Amino acid sequence: MEKKRAVLLVNLGTPEKPTKQSVRAFLRDFLSDKRVVDVTRIIWLPILYLIILPFRSGRVAKLYQKIWFENGSPLRFYTEQQTKKLAVSLDSENISVNYAMTYGEPSIASQMRRFQEQGITDLTVLPLYPQYSVSTTAAVFDQLSETIKQQFNFPAINFIHDYHDHPLYIKALVNSIKKSWQEKGQSQLLVFSFHGIPKRYVTLGDVYQAHCERTVQLVVAALGLSEKQYKLCYQSRVGREEWLKPYLDDFLPELAKLGTKSLDIISPAFACDCLETLEELAIENSKRFLDSGGERYNYIACLNDSDEHISLLRELAIGDH
Repeated sequence: MEKKRAVLLVNLGTPEKPTKQSVRAFLRDFLSDKRVVDVTRIIWLPILYLIILPFRSGRVAKLYQKIWFENGSPLRFYTEQQTKKLAVSLDSENISVNYAMTYGEPSIASQMRRFQEQGITDLTVLPLYPQYSVSTTAAVFDQLSETIKQQFNFPAINFIHDYHDHPLYIKALVNSIKKSWQEKGQSQLLVFSFHGIPKRYVTLGDVYQAHCERTVQLVVAALGLSEKQYKLCYQSRVGREEWLKPYLDDFLPELAKLGTKSLDIISPAFACDCLETLEELAIENSKRFLDSGGERYNYIACLNDSDEHISLLRELAIGDH
């Protein structure tokens, strides 16, 4: 039987529109996942439906409106661009490429049905999360498994667990930082900001923190930076539970008050620019730093659909085949 190979890129998901209704639907799916919020359902669901969804959806919609592209969500735009460019790169290998969202459309289930109709025999599933976490990568695996349970036959699957220390990933990050320095100059401090997770997850066995630290270690070594020239922080925490520290939003004002006047900031955990980078990092935290006495705040974009990023995705997709 002739092999038919395909790659499925998987990203988190996005509202279809920057409206309260669309954001509410996205948040409902996202925050209902036990991998994302593992609080007992009888406690969490009333909080979600009576407090978070009614009051937070409108506020988040306004944030999306600040960063929305003319052709749609930044995350969807860049994921589609990555898919198209990777497909071109893999055309000579006769490997087809599609993408799915863990929350929203196109769903993992719908794309798996599509692969089944196409007679795909070998599938590489590539979650666009360089660092593994139970709240992101594991959620992709859960949905993939649930879909497979409904199928009488499914392709041989190569699931990419993580690529936090892949040489091409590190090289792409290093070169994106160097490019920024060449174009805008190097600041006093380079800040690596990763999306946070509850500290409890790490205690229970999540390797996310170790992966983040290893990524930073490799990038810093390649750049030849001293300990005083960089800092690792975590962003986007919610609730009262302790998350991984240091918290970026607390660190930035303190940094400015201690005399740091300029910084470059990059978020290596995101494969695409999205709300957390374009609004939270590039707008909200820039204001926080500058209002506290800082003078220059430079956000370095995600790898997005850059040629080096596509080369990395191609290498991950082909693997040992």
